[in-house]
Amino acid sequence: MGRITAGFRLTLVAGLLGLLAACSNIDRTHGYVPTDDVLNQVIVGVDTRETVAEVVGRPSASGILDVGGWYYVKSKFRAYGFREQREIAREVVAISFDGAGVVENVERFGIDEGRNITISRRVTDSNIKGISFLRQLFGSFGNFTADQLLGQ
Repeated sequence: MGRITAGFRLTLVAGLLGLLAACSNIDRTHGYVPTDDVLNQVIVGVDTRETVAEVVGRPSASGILDVGGWYYVKSKFRAYGFREQREIAREVVAISFDGAGVVENVERFGIDEGRNITISRRVTDSNIKGISFLRQLFGSFGNFTADQLLGQ
């Protein structure tokens, strides 16, 4: 009666390993942000929307957000075990254009404890166009899930 069979032990070990695997965190990344090497190919005051599209690519949201600039957004989400995933990082690259379609600013923003931080900036003008969009974008940090973003 006090003897445990090999099959029971195997089932017990498999169950424990399954529980441990369920407790590990899963990271997922959504979106695209160009690397610094790619952005260094964009010359402020020289390149146009067309040349930026060739070098960097067009952002998926340009039709909606084309108010003088293009925004590339990448978010990182983490799910712990069975809990709902939450956004843990967001990065935005903003490329703004003047009225003639020439690159005016190239900026990279990130999140640090829920606050916007400028990681890098190459500008010809101190006025940052579209900053209210960036405030809205970072203001929603952690307030929505990828399912809501994708409309599922």
